[in-house]
Order: sequence, then C-alpha cells, then structure tokens
Amino acid sequence: MTNERIGIIIPVENKPDILEATKAFGVKRVELNCWNADFYNPALAQAIRADAAKLGVTITALWAGWPGPKVWDFIDGPRTLGIVPPEWRKERVIALKKGADFAHSLSLPAIITHLGFIPENASDPAFQDVVEAVRDVATYLDGLGMEFWFESGQESPVTMLRLIHEVATGNLGVNLDPANLIMYGKANPVDALDVFGKYVRSVHAKDGLYPTDPFQLGKEVKIGQGKVNFPLLITRLTEIGYTGPFIIEREISGEQQVIDMKEAVAYLSSLLDD
Repeated sequence: MTNERIGIIIPVENKPDILEATKAFGVKRVELNCWNADFYNPALAQAIRADAAKLGVTITALWAGWPGPKVWDFIDGPRTLGIVPPEWRKERVIALKKGADFAHSLSLPAIITHLGFIPENASDPAFQDVVEAVRDVATYLDGLGMEFWFESGQESPVTMLRLIHEVATGNLGVNLDPANLIMYGKANPVDALDVFGKYVRSVHAKDGLYPTDPFQLGKEVKIGQGKVNFPLLITRLTEIGYTGPFIIEREISGEQQVIDMKEAVAYLSSLLDD
C-alpha cells in the first residue's frame, strides 16, 4: 500500500482532469508545476479544486516557474536561471507573484521555485540584490498568508541558509531536492540537513550522480541508482521532525518515466512504513 506522504509532480498544462494521473501511481499527494503564467486563471483553479475534491487528492504546493531562457548547466546556468540574472529579475518577480495569486486561489500553503546561482560571497553586491528581490516576493506571499520555499541545488546549503537569514521575513522554507545537491556538486544531502534542516518543508524524491564534467550537471537517474542514500536521508529527516511530503520527480518522459516512478512509489513506501 502506498504511503500517504508520497506524491507526484503534475504540470497544470496537463488539462483537463489534470489530477487523473494520480490514479496510475496510487498516490494522494500532488505538487503542481507551471512555467507559463498564462495558465494562472480562475477557470483552471476551479477545475483543479473540483478534481482534487473528486479524487481525494491533497495539493502540497505550486512549483512556479518564470519566463525567459533557462539552461541547466554550469556555463549558461548562472546567467539564465532564477532571479539572479538582473535583466530577467523584474519580469520573473512579477511571474512569481502571479503564481502566488494562483496558489492562493487553490488555498495552497506555498510556492516553490529555483532562485538560481545565488552568489556565494556575502559581500558581493549581487547577493544583496537577490536578497531584496526574494524579500519582495516573500513579503507579497506573507500578505496572502503563504510561504516561499526555495528548491535546493544551484547554491550551497550555507548560501541558502544565509539568504534565509538575510531576507528574514519569517515565511521562508526549503524544498529539499537531494539529487540536485549532488548533481550540482554542492553537498551531500544528508549532511546538508545539519545546515538548513529546520527549514525543510517539502522533499523532491529524486536521485542523481555527482558531476564529472566540470561544465555539465551530474546525471539524473532513477531512485536507487544514484548517490542519494534514501534510507539514511529519511531517517535523518525523521530525527529532525520532518513530517511533510515526498514528491517523486523523474526528469525523463515516456513509458520509462512511468515505470521508474511506480518503482519509486513502492520503494519509498517500504522505507516510510518501516
């Protein structure tokens, strides 16, 4: 039987009946994902609410993307991802606020996003620029009674913690993606919990390998074939009081994605039920 804390990611673009995919995996938790703010409309929100009620599904959060270029590597990534690139910052802050409004209409607790390659140097003026942009979005969310969760990966855990301390709005959290910490070469995810563990609000269940090409991310692989030690990670999360969801992410498509995700559901259920 599937553990009730396990869920999957579903793009809001998968309409109509976007939550029907939960049936194939036997899960009752969903994280919505959207890269196009044009989908943030009342009609879609109403349809999603109806689907969730019909299927008995709990939506944990909205992963809110942003417009403009995005290159997931170590060369173009720092100048294209998140709200770090100054030329895209204003437009992306606006998009995140639109995502906040949409999530609020669904009574969700938070939005999640990648902030980008946050400067590691606390004295870098660019770091303070990012702090101000994050504070702008976080303050907006706070006005809606919501939180802002940052997906781990492109920044070291210490830099993530520093950002949380500097923004200091009281409604910030971490969406722990353990595979990202490995694939970006930033940290061992179990050890990262010593740094920002108390801020973890959600977990992406994903696996990956460390980068061996200094210009490209490490490879994402199916759960159990990478460097994430899920038994130890879950034990440590339990020790620090984490009771939130484990949202399965497998960044391929087609039949193999479905197979790998079903295997992940069974594997995680066995660990969480122990």
